Amino acid sequence: MTQAATSRKPASNRPSAQLSNDTLVKWLRDMQLIREFETRTMQAYQQAKIGGFCHIYSGQEACAVGTIACTEPDDPVITAYRDHGHALARGMSSRACMAEMFGKAAGCAKGKGGSMHMFDRPNFLFGGHGIVGAQTPLGAGLAFAARYEWEVLQSGKKRVSLCYLGDGALDQGAFHEAQNLASLLGLAVIYVVENNGYSMGTAIHRHTANHEHLVLRAKGYAIEGIEVDGFDVLNVYDQVKPLVDRCREDQRPGFIDLKTYRYQGHSMSDPQKYRTKDEVESYKERDSIAALASLLMRDESEGGRACLSEDQWKQMQSDIRDEVLDAVKFAEEAPEPDVAAELYSDVFVNPQPNLSPIRDYAIGARNPLLDGEV
Repeated sequence: MTQAATSRKPASNRPSAQLSNDTLVKWLRDMQLIREFETRTMQAYQQAKIGGFCHIYSGQEACAVGTIACTEPDDPVITAYRDHGHALARGMSSRACMAEMFGKAAGCAKGKGGSMHMFDRPNFLFGGHGIVGAQTPLGAGLAFAARYEWEVLQSGKKRVSLCYLGDGALDQGAFHEAQNLASLLGLAVIYVVENNGYSMGTAIHRHTANHEHLVLRAKGYAIEGIEVDGFDVLNVYDQVKPLVDRCREDQRPGFIDLKTYRYQGHSMSDPQKYRTKDEVESYKERDSIAALASLLMRDESEGGRACLSEDQWKQMQSDIRDEVLDAVKFAEEAPEPDVAAELYSDVFVNPQPNLSPIRDYAIGARNPLLDGEV
């Protein structure tokens, strides 16, 4: 499996050239936090402390961090089930994220969602979604709501909606319907295809026609599409920020074919027999975290920023490791949801005689994120 090379802006014209060193150091920290969080997640899953399906984001950190950095804090974000990285990049605390992984009441969805359903209303993250492509119409809906507030109610401002999907969702009918509506109605939803080359264990060239020119699909709906190298967080920002700004101003949709790669399997149960270890290692040589750390430590005469020492980088990794270990300890010690009070609360139940338990809709305990408890 190969990923096509993508063009880069000249250094002098790069939006990232205007960013402060502090901003780039924060990006490095966010990416390393995601990497460490996923490492500890895998360990906890293997110890049976986390159940259900679990999809690891390692290798794709530059995608979430780079694209979310192009948005405003109140721009809605929605994604699929490989969602831990987006949640952390959007500002969710590692404690709330890990507690949700453990199915605990202190989790971002009170333990009801688990790995695939991270949700953080204060940070305008409207969930991970477990059904392939199901989030794509919702992404258009979030853009519709934002435009309605701004244009009709005149109570909001111009916003963009980021909607992430994997390459395996490209051919879902709902996605095409959503693109069509977004174009017709002028909805500022940007579909970010995190193209890691595999739909579960099927390479993209085996499941998607004309896979090397995905932007042509967007063009068919009169949507601006760009192809971006997702292995370099600065390049992601340089290419995506202008698109986000155009979509916001013109209230039009966008499409990004974001080339990336996942180091782990599709899920924790994936034996990965469809690819070789050499292939994985070849992509690790382009690791986005290592590349950014090198840039920040490199001398300015060599095109670097010279704003991070090796000792500072080591200390950052140590601090992040402590933070994630604290999150694991917090999740282990957090209380289980109150089954009697929470099993049917905040959920619409459609009772069927002799098939479903009959309960009236009830409001459950307040989400801990809304109270700032974690």
